[in-house]
Amino acid sequence: MKIMTIYAHPADTITNCGGTLALHAQRGDDIVALILSHGGRIHANKYAEEWRKDHPDDDIATAGLDDIVANKKSELERAADIIGIGKVITLDHEDTYATVDEDVVEEIAEHIAVEQPEIVICDHPKNPAYFDPHSVATGMALAALSRAGTYLRNLDGRDEVPVRQVFLGGLPVYNLDALSLGGVRNDCYIDITDVVGTKLAAMDQFVSQGYHGVFARKLVESYNGESGRAAGVNFAEAFVRLYNETHSHLPITEAALAADPLTRHIAYSSVNLRGTYPVP
Repeated sequence: MKIMTIYAHPADTITNCGGTLALHAQRGDDIVALILSHGGRIHANKYAEEWRKDHPDDDIATAGLDDIVANKKSELERAADIIGIGKVITLDHEDTYATVDEDVVEEIAEHIAVEQPEIVICDHPKNPAYFDPHSVATGMALAALSRAGTYLRNLDGRDEVPVRQVFLGGLPVYNLDALSLGGVRNDCYIDITDVVGTKLAAMDQFVSQGYHGVFARKLVESYNGESGRAAGVNFAEAFVRLYNETHSHLPITEAALAADPLTRHIAYSSVNLRGTYPVP
């Protein structure tokens, strides 16, 4: 199986679905990460902090965009190796795009057509009417999926791409009851407890934007910990499936069958994250 992620910035793939990708890499699945922007202007903590020093390091304080982008790509490559991402594609557009760009949509569609993924993962668009580069990135990704799905060999010189499922991550709703909040909730959780150390090690590579160390552990504890609470495990990544799924019978997972409702809350609180994976 081939999975393709489509995200706005270099670190997004790791922070949003790095654990899920690590599990699929262990299974031997092919993983391609498509990054739309170069990441040079987003979270430039390393450089901003240097400017604030009385005696800054000139090599850091005077770094140009090319230097910053090269460093971000180096961090991403190391993180991708840790996770098991086989191929990283960076389109190097600006970080702060505000609207859907037809040329970028076509560029994404062409990469989808080349890679032929069965699964695509990208951000949940949340509210696409509000400016947010992540929502815009997903808007372009979904438009590209539609475009790639209508390619015709006689018209475009390539076949259509039958992507089977799109998983949207990052919906900030963790309610456990389908009847609350109008039924808006994540509908798929992946237990990443066994690979949470791998995700942390990958996040620790993003030093330039302050995503390493304490921040990495705080994010995983809060974000993946709360998803884990909803899923009944220690740490999870949550998704919303774009397409309906058809089953031959009513589905129930092995995790649901194995769960003990009496001790569930104890079981999903058994990992001391910072004790097991201390800040390097």
